[in-house]
Amino acid sequence: MVVVQLQMREAEHAESKADFAHKMNIALKEANETLYWLDLLHQSAYIDPQSFDSIGHDSEELVKLLVSIVKTSKERAHAK
Repeated sequence: MVVVQLQMREAEHAESKADFAHKMNIALKEANETLYWLDLLHQSAYIDPQSFDSIGHDSEELVKLLVSIVKTSKERAHAK
C-alpha cells in the first residue's frame, strides 16, 4: 500500500489532467496487485482470516475509490 500512497502523492502535483489520470491509474493497478497478494497470503494461511477480512475490506474500498477517480479524471481529461 505504500506504493499506492506514493503514486497518489505524485498525482497531487500532476502536470496536466491526463498526467493526473495516468498517475491515479498506476495507483489503481498497485492497489489491485495488493489485493492479489493479500489473497495469496490468506490462502496460504500466512495471515489469519480476521486480518485478511479487515485489510482486504479496506483494500477493496480503496480500489473502488480509485476506479471512480480514474474514470472521472479520464473523462475530464478527454473533455477538452
